[in-house]
Amino acid sequence: MFFASDNTGPVAPEIMAALTQANSGYAMAYGNDQATTELTTRIREIFEAPDAVTYLVSTGTAANALALATLTQPWQAIFCSRDAHINVSEANAPEFFSAGAKLVAVDGPSGKIDPRALETAMSAIETGGLKNTQRGPVSLTQVTDFGAVYSLGELRAVTGVAKAFGAQCHMDGARFANALAALNVSPAEMSWKSGIDALSFGGTKNGLMGVDAVIFFDPAHAQEFQLRRMRGAHLLSKHRFLAAQMLAYLTDDLWLNLATRANAAAARLELALATVPELEFQHKRDANMIFARWPRHLHQRAKAAGAQYGPGQEGSPGGGGGDLLSARLVCNWVTTDAEIESFAALLRA
Repeated sequence: MFFASDNTGPVAPEIMAALTQANSGYAMAYGNDQATTELTTRIREIFEAPDAVTYLVSTGTAANALALATLTQPWQAIFCSRDAHINVSEANAPEFFSAGAKLVAVDGPSGKIDPRALETAMSAIETGGLKNTQRGPVSLTQVTDFGAVYSLGELRAVTGVAKAFGAQCHMDGARFANALAALNVSPAEMSWKSGIDALSFGGTKNGLMGVDAVIFFDPAHAQEFQLRRMRGAHLLSKHRFLAAQMLAYLTDDLWLNLATRANAAAARLELALATVPELEFQHKRDANMIFARWPRHLHQRAKAAGAQYGPGQEGSPGGGGGDLLSARLVCNWVTTDAEIESFAALLRA
């Protein structure tokens, strides 16, 4: 009963096989290997972006922080959801790597940026004086940290506001594949065709051992990002092992198949939890994350039985069984029906 995070799941066997194959003979270091060259071509094909440049790092935080640093000057503001991962879960990494850019939190439902709130926040920053914070990029998260997926219309509404202010747009796509599987649209439609300039393209949460990509749809950012990645100590020497993972991930739609399985497991979990009388859902499930709350004594029972899941939003007073405490439950590509039913049965008992 492991619902703590999609990070906790195993590496997909296709990825392990690719790593074994890559572990043969010699290859040039620091991204000068054949696999990295092939990956750049593959990304351009999948995203319908012939000029896109792709760079690999080993963590999602590095992808977000280095991408945003490339798009931002130290005296600028980065606009993001109040609940965004970069705002609440990355220990100020975007500020650190950008040498001091300021995060401006914007409200919206379920971790999304509300376009009207964004317009208000961007309008509130006066850029004329030397003493003022200057406007910088907008960063949005797809899937959001509360499990919501922006529709294409919602994406374009947010990026439209940003573009009206001359701002570039970054997408934290740690769960990009899950969102794409949920929307059933093309990668291009959910990225550059919707106004995204830079994408943190996740893999670690969806079956890879440890690699995320940064994709710039404008190659003018290429040199600066490479220098920032080197200066930030995120350029791996044996780079072929990162590229091998990502290449296998993007072969025969493996990335979408894994994400579809995770989303489907979350849908089954949602149905099972709906049979628990004292449980309340807090957000609409769009992909592979569920946010719900139930009484303290049921949490104690589940934890005693070995269930693993994360805390959700703040608990609120409940009746009868004590406080209603929140939880975040995340499914991954190996989540089983047996795990789902065992967990729901614990809460129903």
